[in-house]
Amino acid sequence: MKTSTLTDQPLALKGGPKVLETPDPPELFHWPIVTEEDEQAIVGVLRRGEMSSNGTTIEFEKAWGEYLGTEHNLGHCNGTAAIMAAMWAVGLRRGDEMIAPSFSYWATALQSLGLGATAVFADIDPHTLNIDPGDIEHRITARTKAITVVHQCGYPCDMDAIMAIARRHGLKVIEDNSHAHGSLYKGRKTGSIGDVGAMSMMSKKSFCIGEAGMLSTNDRSIYEHALAFGQYARMHELTDPALARFAGLPLGGFKFRMNQWSSAMGLVQLKHYPQRIAEIDSAMNRFWDLLEAVPGLRDHRPAKDSGLTKGGWYNPVGIYEPEALGGLPLDKFLEALKAEGSPAAQGITRPMHLHPVFQEADVYGDGKPSAIAFADRDVRQRPGSLPTAEKMAGRVIAVPYFKHDWPDAIERHAAAFRKVVEHAGELGA
Repeated sequence: MKTSTLTDQPLALKGGPKVLETPDPPELFHWPIVTEEDEQAIVGVLRRGEMSSNGTTIEFEKAWGEYLGTEHNLGHCNGTAAIMAAMWAVGLRRGDEMIAPSFSYWATALQSLGLGATAVFADIDPHTLNIDPGDIEHRITARTKAITVVHQCGYPCDMDAIMAIARRHGLKVIEDNSHAHGSLYKGRKTGSIGDVGAMSMMSKKSFCIGEAGMLSTNDRSIYEHALAFGQYARMHELTDPALARFAGLPLGGFKFRMNQWSSAMGLVQLKHYPQRIAEIDSAMNRFWDLLEAVPGLRDHRPAKDSGLTKGGWYNPVGIYEPEALGGLPLDKFLEALKAEGSPAAQGITRPMHLHPVFQEADVYGDGKPSAIAFADRDVRQRPGSLPTAEKMAGRVIAVPYFKHDWPDAIERHAAAFRKVVEHAGELGA
């Protein structure tokens, strides 16, 4: 049956036929694409007994720097470690503040508590879901040391505006590039624009090499501080006498090096990455082009003439607008979509600033919440303090993440959305 005919049928939730009755080929969504080349690279590390060495990692760091456009690159065991190293490397210390978006995964900001610092959260732009540059400057105090930004779901932040604010106030900018490998901002790859980029390369990210992370910068001092913080075996690379005197023991007490199985896989994956994400980009744009005029759904992608791209489209989402569908709650919309066979689900459900860890948790036994343990004021933010982030947490839909541009399959998934929208009035308000 044609998809156009299926959308005219009753909702599956009401007893009609499912749009997605036929299972998709597993390859449509499977990621990463692993071939014998990846397997042989990993086996080579295993047979050489070099899992915890550095040679392959250094080779991968060089290749990644050539791809990203950064001079200094440092492999980490995961993105959380890379972001924490970046925080310390830009000078975040006890009692300091870092401005960050609340609408993100916890590893964007939570590590600040481990440094005795804290995050001051800013609101987001409702269209990009990125930190709103207009909500940053009034949050800067004498204790602010950095601004951390996230290219949410691959959508590049407004880096021109953010960098201008940072330079006016003498602040460093950390790019959490975990969602945006290969995304372009006016011709430059995200992760190379701020003072330092830090990113996850773990399972299911668009650049995925197991459990790994990378720190990338053009600032030698930031690189050396990150190296001294958690890379004891490479402290012989230090040229700063103030750091080199501590060679042999990591200043943070952490062992953050990347496992060389991941490094070996990274070298292989990087060779194929541009071609693979080009197909993802074509597939995801095809999906949203099919839904362009559908009420109640808004795409989350840059305009075609903006000079911005979404790289590998990690964690693709759409924005649900219930007002256009008679106030239909998101959970009812998703229930109907699932009945049609769609894998769509709700995205972010609670911004970080409302989580009890940032409100109440005394993680390190300081006798007060760790978020304010060394602060000179109460920086905790209550319900209503970031209205856009709080509103959008109930409006984000995780949409199918296509890894291949297969028109027939993509059309069927788009048809499931169209069918539910066209029959939304039957679901109640």
